[in-house]
Amino acid sequence: MGTLTVYDVIIIGGGAAGLSAAQVLGRQQRRTLLVDGGPPRNNRADGIHMYLSRDGFPPLELLSTGHGELNAYPAVDTVHARATAATGKIDDFTVSLDDGTERRARRLLLATGQVDRPWTLPGLAERFGHSVMHCPFCHGWEARGKSIVVFGREPAEVMLAAYLADRYSDDVVVATNGPHTLPEPILANLRALNIRVVEETVTELDGELDDLTVHFADGERLARQVAFHRAPVELQTALATQLGVELLPDGYVRVNEFAQTTVPGVAAAGDVARLAALPDGLTLVSQAAADGVRAAVWLEQGMFRADLPVTMG
Repeated sequence: MGTLTVYDVIIIGGGAAGLSAAQVLGRQQRRTLLVDGGPPRNNRADGIHMYLSRDGFPPLELLSTGHGELNAYPAVDTVHARATAATGKIDDFTVSLDDGTERRARRLLLATGQVDRPWTLPGLAERFGHSVMHCPFCHGWEARGKSIVVFGREPAEVMLAAYLADRYSDDVVVATNGPHTLPEPILANLRALNIRVVEETVTELDGELDDLTVHFADGERLARQVAFHRAPVELQTALATQLGVELLPDGYVRVNEFAQTTVPGVAAAGDVARLAALPDGLTLVSQAAADGVRAAVWLEQGMFRADLPVTMG
């Protein structure tokens, strides 16, 4: 039997963050393994936005292009599998895959992303990412001038309606799917922006983009052109917890300005992680790609300095 390869870095996650990191490390001739469990969080979206030169580009086409570019770098291996476990410490990590194999590395990069958990309303989940949008930065432009319904109950979810009314539409309705008490300052802002709040239970969402209907338990039907829903999210995998990295109260992996987690040798990039100083995580593809580049650069620099013959101060 041959000696088991010890990679410099194993990247777990094959989205924009993971692919960008793999490209950086490949160009630095670092033995890198990209573990791509696919599909990405945005696979149902019609296109990505706010990515210079790629505005409107299909998400899966972007990833296919990225994989093709990695073929130029022989130091990068790719395996299409899911990581089921990760253990170890700096310079000696082991990643178990669902194909029954184990891989070892000096460093790990978590780029596993998050998964959306839309409300369990008939018709909502299957439209999520198409006629039901989640991000006003990503899709507000396409909703400009249209009638909008926002499904939400919590303050941050409802304030999405205020943002949409301020930026894109003068016809926004909030559907809370049942009675719910909101803070008076939020209600005051909704009233000032002429946003109606419907507390009746939602029974169904049907139709398609530009021709949606929200059905309520009292028989009311609300015609809308587009819906927004800031769905609850959770980490795609339990790997961060297995490795013992610190999570922020909202579930994001805590990283510093070098994309390092609280566990030495483990970095994180993309929408799985955020700086503690920021109030919320960003879900932009361009931001994920930038995160992957930053994480890879500092992983590379860390290994370079660790391997110098003379210790640097």
